[in-house]
Amino acid sequence: MSPADPSASRIDLAAIQLEEVGMTFPTSSVPLRVLEAVSLAVRPGEFVSLLGPSGCGKSTVLRLVADILVPTDGRITVNGESPETARRRRAFGFVFQDATLLAWRSTLENVLLPLEISGDASRGRERARRLLDLVGLAKFESAYPWQLSGGMRQRVAIARALVTEPRILLMDEPFGALDEITREYMNLELLRIWQATATTIFFVTHSSPEAVFLSDRVVVLGTRPGRVKLDLAVDLPRPRDPALKETVEFARYTAALRRTLVGETRLE
Repeated sequence: MSPADPSASRIDLAAIQLEEVGMTFPTSSVPLRVLEAVSLAVRPGEFVSLLGPSGCGKSTVLRLVADILVPTDGRITVNGESPETARRRRAFGFVFQDATLLAWRSTLENVLLPLEISGDASRGRERARRLLDLVGLAKFESAYPWQLSGGMRQRVAIARALVTEPRILLMDEPFGALDEITREYMNLELLRIWQATATTIFFVTHSSPEAVFLSDRVVVLGTRPGRVKLDLAVDLPRPRDPALKETVEFARYTAALRRTLVGETRLE
């Protein structure tokens, strides 16, 4: 592969690189093949969404990148290192579907938790407060999770994921349980935070409109075993606002994703 080859530079610059990654889970009967030959790259500072039907392995991909799971075959690098090394270097933060805040800890204390675990909490309190200000919760640092709305709890989770200053943010359907109005607001908030921090975001969603609205690229996985069926660059202007969803260009992107998804969706 020559230095002038565009794909070579894309791999060299990748914040996340998956090369022919496969994943098989053992079961009581036959092994379950979840991913097959998944190859994709996410460049530094890029916002990439992973889209696909239920059971296609989207969350599994994130867990492989995060070193929660180890692939059966293939290779994964995070900032040019193994996922294990990247995890130890705190190269990424992870936001799950549920905020998973500790009920007995205040907002500030929940954000500080990763630093307490690593022994850095004393030096990170001001950083945590800056992040709460960034996510619009500066006035709620003493509040407890039960006193916050669902969207507010997810903003706390985002601040907690960013408190270790990771270069990459992994997000597994973080807004899936929110109502439509709150979800749209959180999409705008996430774009604002992304632009302010220049963090690389790898985002799992079931929603084609959400994927198009947020992303630089949308990668579609097919049904089990999950394979890359489409890698779609989203060439829409930024900054983005909700009016974008009413344009013909936006509809063309969502239609392209829908056609791919319809072709891949089947009853299990």
